[in-house]
Amino acid sequence: MPDSHPIDPEQLRGWLQAAARHDAPAFRLLYDATSPKLFGFALRILGKRELAEEALQDGFVAIWHGAASYQAHLAAPMTWMTTIVRNKALDLLRRQAHDVGIDGPVFDEGVMAALHDPRATPIDALLISRDAKALAYCMSMLEGEHRQVVGLAFFHDLSHSEVALQMAIPIGTVKTWIRRSLERLKACLAKGERA
Repeated sequence: MPDSHPIDPEQLRGWLQAAARHDAPAFRLLYDATSPKLFGFALRILGKRELAEEALQDGFVAIWHGAASYQAHLAAPMTWMTTIVRNKALDLLRRQAHDVGIDGPVFDEGVMAALHDPRATPIDALLISRDAKALAYCMSMLEGEHRQVVGLAFFHDLSHSEVALQMAIPIGTVKTWIRRSLERLKACLAKGERA
């Protein structure tokens, strides 16, 4: 449902400044004004309501604790908060991928950005580069349509139903292909670690 009232960045800055002073009522106003958009953003990444709720909650805890570090000249308030919620959602996504047995990182835009991040230390870049290369190799071993399904779901943050719609295949097929592909990726990555 589109928001008919745009969020005023100046008002958000004011609420963030008040939250930095531990003003709980101002933080509540900030939450009420931004949580629907931030929840929708997290839901798009995670595809599951309960995970999006968790990412949103973790994000607002981080916003509350980090409000004093917000620097208006570096980012608009909504951009800053969206980045925090995105990072929390990606953390959940990585944890889920690990729980289903993928030991490497989720291969997403964050990994690619980190490879080219001028602030990354050489060690960070080396570790990310090694893991990204291993995952890219294992992805290349998947069958074409299976690789595309995994790519759409994990690289482009599409839900299973969005992948099914985009590829014009049943959602059950998408789920099966993702499950099988994750198993193959797990085996491939495990083999690479032993090598």
